[in-house]
Amino acid sequence: MFSKAPLFPLLTLLVTLVAVISPVKAAQPDPAKLDLASVSVMIKDMKTGEVLYQRNPDLVQPVASITKLMTALVALDAGLPMKERIKVTVEDVPIMHNVHSRIRIGSTIRREDALYIALMASENRAAATVGHAYPGGMAAFIQNMNLTAQGLSMENTRFVEPTGLSSENVSTASDLMRLLEVADLYPLISKATAASKRDVIFSKPRYILAFFNTNSLVNKKSWSVQVSKTGYTDDAGRCLVLRARIAGRDIGIVLLDSYGKKTHLADAQRIKRWLESGNSGKVPKGAANYRNTKLRALAKR
Repeated sequence: MFSKAPLFPLLTLLVTLVAVISPVKAAQPDPAKLDLASVSVMIKDMKTGEVLYQRNPDLVQPVASITKLMTALVALDAGLPMKERIKVTVEDVPIMHNVHSRIRIGSTIRREDALYIALMASENRAAATVGHAYPGGMAAFIQNMNLTAQGLSMENTRFVEPTGLSSENVSTASDLMRLLEVADLYPLISKATAASKRDVIFSKPRYILAFFNTNSLVNKKSWSVQVSKTGYTDDAGRCLVLRARIAGRDIGIVLLDSYGKKTHLADAQRIKRWLESGNSGKVPKGAANYRNTKLRALAKR
């Protein structure tokens, strides 16, 4: 006759195993304790799909150099040789004709380097050059930017050029979150946007330039940046899209239209603090006044 084993230890073991293998939903911080300067915001857990916070997620507005994420995505989808040297030109991007750049018109650059510095340093001539070197030229490139947006269900997004200088390049926080999700699947985009520096060799004539990331958070040990892109024009304000590991979660952040040179980065810091401690701290008065004025105007529409 078999002796009966006591049930209590077995039940304890089963409970322990369930606790280990069952996903535990992370506690969501109180949205009331998150203070941000940006007019449009979306914060999302990229693994679970849970939206942790949003404000004006479907507001259509200019997105400045966030555009360059789509520029890179379309160029990479074409499967063109990354080592091929392409000619620096802005011929078919009229808004670029009076824009300063250290890159010399007519010199050549490897396509890979052009993508790196367009993403990392937000180099406008590099982004325009990528579009010019696309099969079918700039018109085909812009067409495919918009077709790709449609394919990603970015229903409120439109592009007219590859740099983001035009205020006619528009999107929403929710649309850009979709773009951020897809961008993470492209190793070059991840590597370029998380890099702090890249030295690039140009030819015809030969010269070397150093480029640095416009997002200073990539240099901070406290940050684990996976994908990022900054943007700024007068019409768009300060913008940032960011995917990073925060408080044990893969977090997607879209911030559009804030006032102050580093306000978008400060907003990211506030989000990180909120996720880690439950309280973001306060937005400075000037940035808060800008936000509140914009929000009041939107409420009157």
